[in-house]
Amino acid sequence: MKRVAILISGGGSNMLRLIESMTGDHPARPVLVGANDPGAGGLALAAAQGVPVFATDHRPFGRDRAAFEAELIRQLDAAQPDIVALAGFMRILTPGFTAHYAGRLLNIHPSLLPKYPGLNTHARAIEAGDAEAGASVHEVTSDLDAGPILGQVRVPVLPGDTPEELAARVLVQEHRLYPAVLRRFADGNRARLDLDATLTPTP
Repeated sequence: MKRVAILISGGGSNMLRLIESMTGDHPARPVLVGANDPGAGGLALAAAQGVPVFATDHRPFGRDRAAFEAELIRQLDAAQPDIVALAGFMRILTPGFTAHYAGRLLNIHPSLLPKYPGLNTHARAIEAGDAEAGASVHEVTSDLDAGPILGQVRVPVLPGDTPEELAARVLVQEHRLYPAVLRRFADGNRARLDLDATLTPTP
């Protein structure tokens, strides 16, 4: 049984879907949820699910990302995770951190990578006139949002879409994609998974 730690920065909706999915014959279980903001709403959600939580506030560390990450690693490694899943964790990680968890660090990003790494993905897709947007789950490497893609889901961009409307529709599909990819990854399957948002979700 694989041990999964999840890192968040906010409300943790993707985190919650991951936790809820890891039951029954799933090859993994959640062992820890951490945040870089003690006020992150997702911490209470995780605790309510019986998952241990911690917060390492990045602000006292100032620009010393290495010191912040050293404390993050100390907290994470105490739980002996096989997989670390980033679920809305809004900190850029140093090569030292990504190397420490190489091959077991996942992230979900709200675009069809390699398009639109970084922030403001939905506004950038609309401004570019794209017919489709979506989300990607990828392995995390030292290059921002550039690790091997493990899964994607495509969502149509509708006429008159605002970034907020598009983001809301993409988030619904993120909640399908991330649990599906995590299950396969925990089972040793790194083949790419592509989902279509127009199809009925399967249980």
